[in-house]
Amino acid sequence: METINWFAILTAGVSAFVLGGIWYSPALFGTAWMKDNALTLEQIKSGNAAKIYGWAFVLTLIAAANLGMFLADTPAECTGVCAQKTDIVWGSTAGFLAGIWVFCFVAVHGLFEHKPVRLIFINGGYSLVAMTLMGAIIGLWR
Repeated sequence: METINWFAILTAGVSAFVLGGIWYSPALFGTAWMKDNALTLEQIKSGNAAKIYGWAFVLTLIAAANLGMFLADTPAECTGVCAQKTDIVWGSTAGFLAGIWVFCFVAVHGLFEHKPVRLIFINGGYSLVAMTLMGAIIGLWR
């Protein structure tokens, strides 16, 4: 825990939250996402925004903390075989690989829910990009 940069974790979590706002905006995939989920703008607006955005923010922070723990460097007093220092390349790579895990499970859920392939790629793609970005931030900010 002492090797984790908690400011990097916070920044990484915020980055995934902000990316979600952009990713699901009408400028990118928001319109297609709403259509594939059979949602209207009125339905979206009628949701409890504080609950939805609040939990989304908390969950991105938890995801960033989890990734940060996987990328944590070994303490200086390590003897024997020790992990190498995380940098932006390894952080991005690890984030991408973790994003593939998430993408696969998003796809599994989508298949069983009979969701369109486009929706699976919209949701899974967000996870893949968000995890890669978080890994890059955690790796860079050492």
